[in-house]
Amino acid sequence: MTTQTKDRPSAPPGARTEESGSTQRRSADGVTIVVPAYNEEGGIGGVVDRLCALELGVPTELLIVDDGSSDGTAAALVELGARHPALTVVRHRENSGYGAALKTGFARARHDVVVITDADGTYPESSIAELLERIDDGADMAVGSRTGGDVHIPLIRRPAKAFLRWMASFLAGTPIPDLNSGLRAFRREFVLAYLPILPQGFSFTTTITLAALTNGHAVDYVRINYAAREGRSKIRPVRDTLGFLALILRTVLYFNPLKVFYPLAGVMVIPLALLLYRDLFLGDQPNLGDSTVVLFVAVVQILSVGLLADLIEKKARL
Repeated sequence: MTTQTKDRPSAPPGARTEESGSTQRRSADGVTIVVPAYNEEGGIGGVVDRLCALELGVPTELLIVDDGSSDGTAAALVELGARHPALTVVRHRENSGYGAALKTGFARARHDVVVITDADGTYPESSIAELLERIDDGADMAVGSRTGGDVHIPLIRRPAKAFLRWMASFLAGTPIPDLNSGLRAFRREFVLAYLPILPQGFSFTTTITLAALTNGHAVDYVRINYAAREGRSKIRPVRDTLGFLALILRTVLYFNPLKVFYPLAGVMVIPLALLLYRDLFLGDQPNLGDSTVVLFVAVVQILSVGLLADLIEKKARL
């Protein structure tokens, strides 16, 4: 599977940029590829074989984090390790979550540039070289955006994903082609700076995306294909969609609270204006009703809390 046409948006306001060739390539000293795996005995073999066959032109470490698999994943990794001496396997005693496995990978990585991908065979390993090019050009994070010509995402999941992506783009203030892609390259230092707020579960990638975009980091996107997965998906559509929505709101509140409070107050101003018009112009005499007063106080409180939260967030950055 080959990489599709590049999609390189302008860097967010305040993002750091570097001219290509102005400094040593960030990946020159080596790259660590981290693959979290949980009950992936059907796909892990092909993924490891393809990753070990990559020619990236730099020292490459392949680190598989077995997150307490209960199927034949551990046995498959033993066999793969015999075939690929460069493979390192770290095993969690119990299932701790996708984000927890990635955190273990970042903690154990020997190199300053880290690539993550999934163990289910859905992502094109051939796109990793292009992601590394973006890191070498100055990006803090390069994302494999599942917007290529051959993308296998179940139809039942697409409306929820589109809504979450729209919501995140609105709150972050910039278009997000792919909110939670599992194929990415990072500067390890960038990820470690946000480690305390990164969750243990699937929302790891969503959180790091919003953290990057709301803090002016350089994020690049590379269009990729996305294959049908091997084995059963771990995503729970309704529960995880609601969880992702709550996470988006919480993360943006953490970094840019006015993006949440101002729209909320704006929505409430519309019925407030209608109630004011009714009370002042449609009655026998001007008289503010109880609902008008309550709504007015609510709008003032929301704006006040938003401003206080924004001041606290800005003070925390000093």
